[in-house]
Amino acid sequence: QVEERTERLSPNGHGATTRRCGALAVCAGPGMAALFEGLGVHTLDGGATLNPSTFELLAGIHDIPAEEVVVLPNSPNVFMAAERAAELSDKEVRVVPTRNQQAGLAAAIALLPDGGAEETATAMRAALERVRTGGVAPAARQDPGGRFAVGDAVGYVGDELVAWGDPEATLRDVLAQLSDGAELITCIAGDGAPLDALAIDALMPDGVEIEHSAGGQPSWWWLLAAE
Repeated sequence: QVEERTERLSPNGHGATTRRCGALAVCAGPGMAALFEGLGVHTLDGGATLNPSTFELLAGIHDIPAEEVVVLPNSPNVFMAAERAAELSDKEVRVVPTRNQQAGLAAAIALLPDGGAEETATAMRAALERVRTGGVAPAARQDPGGRFAVGDAVGYVGDELVAWGDPEATLRDVLAQLSDGAELITCIAGDGAPLDALAIDALMPDGVEIEHSAGGQPSWWWLLAAE
């Protein structure tokens, strides 16, 4: 079904120009782009900082062979530019305020190619309510309070910093918090991630499954989503 949807939405797909609704996701990393495209979502490379211009977003919207479009900004940095592009577009456009790429993937599963942008956006927002996100990254700067140095692991649940220090211990702490009440964790490995899938499996709490993907995203060793 995913392959069929992707074929219908792709520029070269049969009937591509007749699709009612498409989606555009801002992302970074070749594997991440492939994950979105596998769900039938068109992608826009946002660079390491996920910060495309309004013009780039507008061009991306117009390149989608669909009458209506939903935009997944995947970063708070993109919200304003995405809303402005939606205003400027001749198409009917809705922006679903996904705060990170793993949330964007959870929303993308709810894409309704035969529905309208409003219907699809509503379904995507509902999907987001069932997902908690987190991640582990190398620290880009030293903590003023001395908790971590440049290159140390920093772990987040949502936007809250919850762990720091050694990559393995930090990831274990984040996984433990995300696993509370969850059945499945999705783990998307980024560029230079220092632990492989088997090592991560050993960190998982009992009773919670984990699925691994290679995103290749910069800046984040692991992006995590709990359902």
